[in-house]
Amino acid sequence: MDVAHNDIYVFGGLIVLSSEDKEEWSRRYSAAERRIRVKGDYRKGQEIKASVVSNQEKLELYKSLNGCHRFGVVIDQKKINRRIFDSKKSKQRYLDYAYKIGVKRAFEQMIDEGIIKANDVEHVYFFVDEHTTTTDGRYELREALEQEFKYGTFNGTWEKFFPPIFEQVKSVELEYCNSAVKILVRAADVVANRIFYLARTNSLEKHVNGRLYITWLP
Repeated sequence: MDVAHNDIYVFGGLIVLSSEDKEEWSRRYSAAERRIRVKGDYRKGQEIKASVVSNQEKLELYKSLNGCHRFGVVIDQKKINRRIFDSKKSKQRYLDYAYKIGVKRAFEQMIDEGIIKANDVEHVYFFVDEHTTTTDGRYELREALEQEFKYGTFNGTWEKFFPPIFEQVKSVELEYCNSAVKILVRAADVVANRIFYLARTNSLEKHVNGRLYITWLP
């Protein structure tokens, strides 16, 4: 996140509703990667990620996820408080907030559409691409997600309580992952890259539908 070099910052990811769905989308995405590896000039063992493949290959990877629930957060960096950029810690806290809210908004829409039954959700697992986050930062994100989805939150002035959207949830787990070994983390990277491209070309809104949930911030 750097307002001096980019107007927007994007998160992207997938929401899968069962272990069976996770395996199914892993197989589909793996097949798409294999097709690209065969056709392209990639060395053996090279990670097939958005930063190394061509635009056409990115689109092929993204389309392999058609039918999967995807979410994104688009942050207009010009509009957020400049003090957020004063330190790494304040930036990380804002990004944690943006990620948490983006996921929550997607869940809320899926509940409204009848895709998720809120009272049936007992466990929520987050698999996040590992990055240069301190141990404290990782703990803070875990705590923020648990607070949001298990215990509920208060607003800044402690005047109103917001209950968790999954009131029967028993656990909220967070795991930081290496995209080289977690295939759906690579898929999430491609989703984020696609959202970034569509946002930069002012064409994102027409792609938002029941399988792509976008939150704009601030």
